[in-house]
Amino acid sequence: MSQPDLFTAGATAPACLQAWEPGHWPVAADWQPLVSRFFDSEAGARLGQHIGARLAAGATIYPPRPLRALELTALADVRVMILGQDPYHGPGPAEGLAFSVAPGLRLPPSLRNIHQELARDPALKPTSPPADGSLLRWAQQGVLLLNTCLTVEDGQPASHAGRGWEVLTDKLVRAVVERSRPAVFMLWGAHAQRAAAAAGLEAGSGPHLVLCANHPSPLSARRGPQPFLGCGHFSRANAFLLERGLGEVSW
Repeated sequence: MSQPDLFTAGATAPACLQAWEPGHWPVAADWQPLVSRFFDSEAGARLGQHIGARLAAGATIYPPRPLRALELTALADVRVMILGQDPYHGPGPAEGLAFSVAPGLRLPPSLRNIHQELARDPALKPTSPPADGSLLRWAQQGVLLLNTCLTVEDGQPASHAGRGWEVLTDKLVRAVVERSRPAVFMLWGAHAQRAAAAAGLEAGSGPHLVLCANHPSPLSARRGPQPFLGCGHFSRANAFLLERGLGEVSW
């Protein structure tokens, strides 16, 4: 089962990463062997050295919990995977779940378009509009909200791309791809589609449903050949899951 959100009780969570301490970042038990092997590897060590050096130099790095997606959604529970690129690079929004922002924060443009697509999809059961931008409820239902790069520096998008996180996230995606249990992969934009292909995911092969569309950013959400707005991914995912007895997601 999914792990509890460990920041729902106790002191206020820090707004940014405080130290390179991957051994202190909780993950679901079935992710732990894969995660531990990465941090023990040369790639993991190089990544840690880089982030440690940037913290020592005074860099502000988000989010405070880089592995939160793996804490909230166990490998065995994954029904849907949504791949993002890297965390939000401003103070506040980045909370370790792709596209999600904490309650009370203004919705970024891509998330507004995600909400718009949810409201537009006529095949979804009517629900109340989301109260905020947190996608925690999705993670708790088996939706793995994974960025391919898990940290970023303040005001510098993609600043940690190519530093080693992708070695880990490729293995995480591959772990879901190689399961016999079906899952839905929502691949929004060329970056997500390339990352999934690199991890061995091929549309039309294996037990999974692969849904591709443009990124929900305002720059691409309405553009062809696969506009995000109007894609119907959320209802298509639920139909696929129901057909296989896996239960639908309450979006």
